[in-house]
Amino acid sequence: MAEPILVSVLTCPRCGFAREEKMPTDACQFFYQCTSCGALLRPKPGDCCVFCSYGSVPCPPVQAARQ
Repeated sequence: MAEPILVSVLTCPRCGFAREEKMPTDACQFFYQCTSCGALLRPKPGDCCVFCSYGSVPCPPVQAARQ
């Protein structure tokens, strides 16, 4: 089993600002506030967290489920 990727680049859908963030390994992160425009991001319908919706890499629990 491969080690999960723990860093993802979140891109704000409102302003386009991208920032590298460390993902929690034991839970899904439901909220994230953009550090540029202040928008409060929530997952898109059907996604478990903001990393799955707006990140370059899905969250560790989803990565593990895909293996």
